[in-house]
Amino acid sequence: MQNFSLYYAHSPADIDRYNTADLRREFLVENLFVTGEANLAYTYNDRMILGGVTPGAEPLEVVLDKELGTEYFLQERELGVINIGGPGAIEIDGQREEMHARDGFYIGKETRHVVFSSADAANPAKFYIASAPAHHKYPSVRISIEDITPIETGEGLTLNERKIYQYVHPNRCQSCQLQMGLTMLAPGSAWNTMPAHTHARRMEAYVYFDLDEAARVFHFMGEPQNTKHLLMKSGDAVISPSWSIHSGVGTANYSFIWAMCGENKEYTDMDVLQPSELR
Repeated sequence: MQNFSLYYAHSPADIDRYNTADLRREFLVENLFVTGEANLAYTYNDRMILGGVTPGAEPLEVVLDKELGTEYFLQERELGVINIGGPGAIEIDGQREEMHARDGFYIGKETRHVVFSSADAANPAKFYIASAPAHHKYPSVRISIEDITPIETGEGLTLNERKIYQYVHPNRCQSCQLQMGLTMLAPGSAWNTMPAHTHARRMEAYVYFDLDEAARVFHFMGEPQNTKHLLMKSGDAVISPSWSIHSGVGTANYSFIWAMCGENKEYTDMDVLQPSELR
């Protein structure tokens, strides 16, 4: 089963009038990982597609053509994948690749078929995917977390000690505009991306996970002087426009996957905002 939802782009003036229900409807993508389903969201913010593909007993393939005005999903797009569930596999134009927990893949444009499967339907693989328009065909690359040296940043005293694993990034593989990675907070830490920042050259999407059923993340968005928040559970994603801050704090430590696309691939191209500058 495949579900496809459309999310429009908004100006800062739009969300100034939004109540909680409005914000959740326009920016929150809930319950991405449902066994037997591919749940996809298309945002007009840089035309990113994000989603969760959770195969059960049967494989799942993302099929998008009329929705994109193309013959097949990746005819004019590139794709990043990270598995946050049980063991599984990806079949890329007939070539099968085993995918363990935290394994990733970059898949280049003009790939006709990407089929996802789980090794055990009782412990399914959970593939988080992010796709952006692409102008060039780069080679598909398997990316294991074991081969990534994380960036260690933050500290316990400020509750933001974390490790950042860069998957789809120039130091791992070539891509047209997509960047993608995984951040894990240390036990006792709760803040991600604090001090907060914006990067007007790129939009971003987050999916939060590794939270127990009762835990939640407060995700902050909006202009620095007019912040809003969304309350999110494990397996929810949020669309963050390029003009918006994106930061969050949890009731417990957690992990999240970030995906970006836009004008450049400079990971450090951001405008930092100290807590005292936010309202």
